[in-house]
Amino acid sequence: MVLGTIADTLTRGVEQVSDTFSQTFMEPTLRLGVTGLARAGKTVFITSLVANLLDRARMPQLVAEREGRILTTFLQPQPDDTVPRFDYESHLAELTGTDPRWPDSTRAISELRLSLKVRPTGLLSGLSGPRTLHLDIVDYPGEWLLDLGLMDKSFAQWSETMLTRMTRWPDHAGFAALATSEAAQADLDEPVAKRLASAWTALLHAARGAGFSDCAPGRFLLPGDLDGSPVLTFAPLPPQDGAGRRSLYREFERRFEAYKAKVVKPFFRDHFARIDRQIVLVDALGAIHSGPKAVEDLRQTLADILGAFRPGQNAFLSQLLLGKRVEKILFAATKADHLHHTQHARLSAIMEALTRDARDRARFAGADTQALSLAALRATTEQMVSHGGRELACVRGALLQADGSRGKQAAFYPGELPEDPSHLLTPARQGADRWLDTDYEVMRFAPAPVTLKPGEGPPHIRLDRAAQFLIGDRL
Repeated sequence: MVLGTIADTLTRGVEQVSDTFSQTFMEPTLRLGVTGLARAGKTVFITSLVANLLDRARMPQLVAEREGRILTTFLQPQPDDTVPRFDYESHLAELTGTDPRWPDSTRAISELRLSLKVRPTGLLSGLSGPRTLHLDIVDYPGEWLLDLGLMDKSFAQWSETMLTRMTRWPDHAGFAALATSEAAQADLDEPVAKRLASAWTALLHAARGAGFSDCAPGRFLLPGDLDGSPVLTFAPLPPQDGAGRRSLYREFERRFEAYKAKVVKPFFRDHFARIDRQIVLVDALGAIHSGPKAVEDLRQTLADILGAFRPGQNAFLSQLLLGKRVEKILFAATKADHLHHTQHARLSAIMEALTRDARDRARFAGADTQALSLAALRATTEQMVSHGGRELACVRGALLQADGSRGKQAAFYPGELPEDPSHLLTPARQGADRWLDTDYEVMRFAPAPVTLKPGEGPPHIRLDRAAQFLIGDRL
């Protein structure tokens, strides 16, 4: 294993040195990772970002565009022949057609290359012509990112963590009883193993449906072609001192290590370790609606996520000796259009507070981090509604039906977020069951029909600010 790790490190070092030379003497490439937790809107974000970089009339906060230095942008064939292409055209048609619909969520890794021809600035502007930056956008499920935290854990450590964490989840008692009764199994019995794995998978789905974030292993939720394989047939178990070599516990321990070696490590080696910039999309409003325990789970999950990034500057020696580090990380609370603009600053402040621990550690390591709220595709309009003698700042949109179709138009007041984020984070840390002063409602809206003028991308909120942070310095 040590020799294999050394070989992997040397291989990545050679690849990254090659990348460094090619980017210095040829056309530079920037790899942007896009991920997010459940229902955060990764597919919508990528689709709208690409559309608004191709037609930039709605991107005034992107400095290179405001200065008129972006001459043209165009899609190119993606460079990785073994990775599926992000289906941009189909997703854009779904979002902007006459009967717009939200596209299906991310279930596997995909990639798209967007090239930008830019007129340089500064000293180089008079010495060279336009240059081209290739932006490789890598889309992957957030559940896969959470799996990277398994790499430094043993089966016993992971089991202890998850058996403790699941006590905050709804309906966990059934799995706890099953795991306790079956943990002492003297010999492996495959039907028992399958029953435990199925029960754990069902509990993960229930926890995610209730608004909880840290639902690992991620491939249990998105198994793909691994469905039913031994590498996905295990579950956390209470400690078993002296468990025999053929026991259920030892076999689950072996399968856990196989999951790390054959599922998690290849993703890190082939995709994640090559990312330069990263955005993590978060449905913070959904967690707030689910209650204090879901908010605390989200805070811990965001702190855990940072450990996977190895943040810092991409100096030549760090690439050669230690592997590439993520230079910039943006934590973005999505669905800002579900709130009136008067509450956007409060949502951004809550996102800042949720990611404080993670961002402080990233900045200490040399990475540039930021938190904000955005809506990649605006689905609502704003409206003031008189109610009970007061004016309520509402949003209006078409309600989303269970089958994904558009329902009736409705004005919605979600409740007022606190000006001080500690009014949410303190009861969350203390394990409160519910918010004491109010309940925060969440409504699901269908995408609104849009009519785009020439040069316009889809309407959004602060997508241009996100783009400026992530790629603006390279333009």
